[in-house]
Amino acid sequence: MGLHNSGKGKVTIAGAGPGDPGLITVKAKTALESADVVLYDNLVNAEILDWAPVHAERIYVGKKPYQRSVGQETINQLLHFHALRGRHVVRLKGGDPFVFGRGAEEAQYLMKLGIEVDVAPGITSGIAAATYAGIPLTHRDHSQRVVFLTGHSKAGLELQEDFLRVFDGTIVVYMGLKNLGQIARQLIEWERAPDTPAAVIENGTMNNQRVITGKLEEIAGLAAEASLQSPALVVIGEVAALRDSLNWFEPARIIANQTQP
Repeated sequence: MGLHNSGKGKVTIAGAGPGDPGLITVKAKTALESADVVLYDNLVNAEILDWAPVHAERIYVGKKPYQRSVGQETINQLLHFHALRGRHVVRLKGGDPFVFGRGAEEAQYLMKLGIEVDVAPGITSGIAAATYAGIPLTHRDHSQRVVFLTGHSKAGLELQEDFLRVFDGTIVVYMGLKNLGQIARQLIEWERAPDTPAAVIENGTMNNQRVITGKLEEIAGLAAEASLQSPALVVIGEVAALRDSLNWFEPARIIANQTQP
């Protein structure tokens, strides 16, 4: 039973996970297998779409940074349009739909219109990408707390100034690559040690994953030198230094093992 039962079609707002198809939840996969229509985002692995029936209509509604994309109002209207026609619509979003994903807004919109809504949570990239990079977000000896932030703008970071000035745990920044230099300088100004370990993870959990590590004061420059691109996740805190001893995921080695007879 979904969150609201109208007797019409149904929308499942599902998290596709961080990239690795093996990390999608059973509930999300089951929803896909019964979908009539799939509206999917830019960060959804194409392999996951293969689980939808052949007859299912696939509609790309992805948003790419700093590029023209499908507006949120249009996405909402598409979900409503297809649900009104008695279809099972799967709204497939990268990571978890309720973590920096606007899934909650879409659910509210549909429920106000009497559409049945179900939600399939997903593994958010803030957790999975760090794990695949060999970085535990908490560790008894290094960090007991973690905070998740979006790095779209410096203004957004400044809203957290009072909190971040005293917070000594792990900081995970989504969508922070473009503003990484500003973010690092701001945290140092707020008395984070310049030599705090930091990491940037590109394409986390995927076979083309890349990770760079360094001190907070230099991490933006290192990321630029490596030409890292979005999607990328930033981890700041003592736990980032544990990658050297916990680097279990080596894409090049895994690919080689898979191709051997």
